[in-house]
Amino acid sequence: MPSLRALLVLPVSLALLALAPADSTAPRPPTTDTVLPLLVTRGGAPAAALLVRDGAGSHYARAGTGIARDDHFRAGSMTKTLIATLVLQLAEEHRLKLSDTVEQHLPGLVRGAGNDGRTITLRALLTHTSGLHDFTADTKGLVPLSPRQAVRMALTHPPAHPGRFSYSNTNYVLLGMVVRQVTGHSYAAEAERRIIAPLGLTGTSFPGSRMSLPSPHGRAYAADGTDVTELDPRVAGAAGELVTTLTDLDRFYAALLGGRLLLPRRLREMRDTRAAHGLYGMGLYPEKLPCGTTVWGHNGRILGSYVRTAATVDGRRVLTYRVNTTAITDPDLEPALLAAEFCPRTS
Repeated sequence: MPSLRALLVLPVSLALLALAPADSTAPRPPTTDTVLPLLVTRGGAPAAALLVRDGAGSHYARAGTGIARDDHFRAGSMTKTLIATLVLQLAEEHRLKLSDTVEQHLPGLVRGAGNDGRTITLRALLTHTSGLHDFTADTKGLVPLSPRQAVRMALTHPPAHPGRFSYSNTNYVLLGMVVRQVTGHSYAAEAERRIIAPLGLTGTSFPGSRMSLPSPHGRAYAADGTDVTELDPRVAGAAGELVTTLTDLDRFYAALLGGRLLLPRRLREMRDTRAAHGLYGMGLYPEKLPCGTTVWGHNGRILGSYVRTAATVDGRRVLTYRVNTTAITDPDLEPALLAAEFCPRTS
């Protein structure tokens, strides 16, 4: 999930100067290949990798050992971008409206502790403005749950400021249930039919309850170094179940932002951050870099894996990077990596 823009207020420009190698005349702007190894040496990751895609081709780089370009890995909340795309496609087909309430599609489900599905719209779920409690705050992302169990757990808590942005995995678990209710198929089946197969995302899957990763794959490590490669994806469900590859994430975000999956009106709606006061659209969020460039994408965190995709607004340049652990310990490094790719080099 996005870090509530905490990264945006860091002195990234100073960090970039510190990262630049010495030159006899002037500091040279860092490249992604300069910053990437710092995710290991300063960020505490066992290994890191990135893949950039643009009109000229692609560029791959890695740091550390035990990581490879074609590895399958868990992508956590990157799942939300696919779920949001499905919901917006169904809206295009007039099979639902974003103004529909949760109650209309899942009658009687969202009730308790002051929560009421009759007052929560699908738009509020998509933009994280429903006020619903995040069930993973209780499970710490460690307990496999069915969608109904996850929702019931969330409903033991009162709503937190409905109408204001509050990131909650419960929102997207509910959206996954809505997709099934509207189509008669699981969100995994709909994503396969509508997104994964048409785009040729051969390394992307929704594993359900399968704990192992497809081959090839490396190892995944918790913050304390414990091997957590085997993991039940039901800890996240429609909010974070996805397994994918660097290539597939680049291809998916390029296609989405390039207009191949949604009509222009719906894509604009997906990027509209007004409901969340600039923090989040619908399964996408913007990040303004120090040079003034704004990139779009999402991040994903699940036990043993962190991944981030950022792209130009038209999807013509996309960067995805990943580490094989749950988090990077130095928060300066992600914005520095994105700036190294998307900010113009002036020297």
